[in-house]
Amino acid sequence: MYFHEKERSRGHIRPENMLMTEESDNVDRQKKLHILVCNDDGIEGEGIHVLAAAMKKIGRVTVVAPAEPHSGMSHAMTLGVPLRIKKFLKNGRFFGYTVSGTPVDCIKVALSHLLPSKPDLIVSGINYGSNTAMNTLYSGTVAAALEGAIQGIASLAFSLTTYEHADFTYAAKFARKLAKKVLLEGLPPDTILSVNIPNVAESLISGVVITEQGRSRWEESAIERNDMFGNPYYWLNGTLRLLDDTLHKDEFAIRHNYVTVTPLCCDLTNHTLIGALEQWKLQK
Repeated sequence: MYFHEKERSRGHIRPENMLMTEESDNVDRQKKLHILVCNDDGIEGEGIHVLAAAMKKIGRVTVVAPAEPHSGMSHAMTLGVPLRIKKFLKNGRFFGYTVSGTPVDCIKVALSHLLPSKPDLIVSGINYGSNTAMNTLYSGTVAAALEGAIQGIASLAFSLTTYEHADFTYAAKFARKLAKKVLLEGLPPDTILSVNIPNVAESLISGVVITEQGRSRWEESAIERNDMFGNPYYWLNGTLRLLDDTLHKDEFAIRHNYVTVTPLCCDLTNHTLIGALEQWKLQK
């Protein structure tokens, strides 16, 4: 994928391939657009199959996903051991590639080895469980999209707010709708959209809100158990503590059945603190 310099000057990433008219037929669109699909639940997760199917209605799809679930890996990548890439079949037909590593590994391998050119869009998900507030920092789903943004590709992360009895019907519909909009409008450099979708029927969705990352966070506890030799081991457990009370914050909004769209960027700098730190006049 290549970008027009006039699009770069406006500060938005938009595929050259999208400079087509709305009258272009579906065959022409599918031939021109290329979408990379990834996740952190692993290639056998239901969410990635639903998302890939939704994206195939927009363009050509390549799936590259972890061979095993890698939830909570954040932006980790594999160093010191080789990565294995295998073709994955679904019902006897080629579905995509598995990578024996993290979601970020998948994006790196796809862009550097598997794909002949950059895709027009990267979509990650659909994740089991929300990725809101401080949970965002742990998310492999979000990290895969951020890696795409680092590589200069418009990228989206989608999460469904449940860990059981998932209904991806509306999530897939909204993912397709937003993907088409991003392909048309573009995104600023180094920026992704993290989308959280309530696990309810479309008729129960309150609306769509643009939100900020909230402050709600997990309060962990370690559950101690003993193995067959009497040695202790631990399971991390916890509960999500709600620290937000406005629809402008993602976790609060999804609890009121709103779809949340949160723009996230790669720059972690606290710019408001730079001036104050300069007044410290730190020296070597």
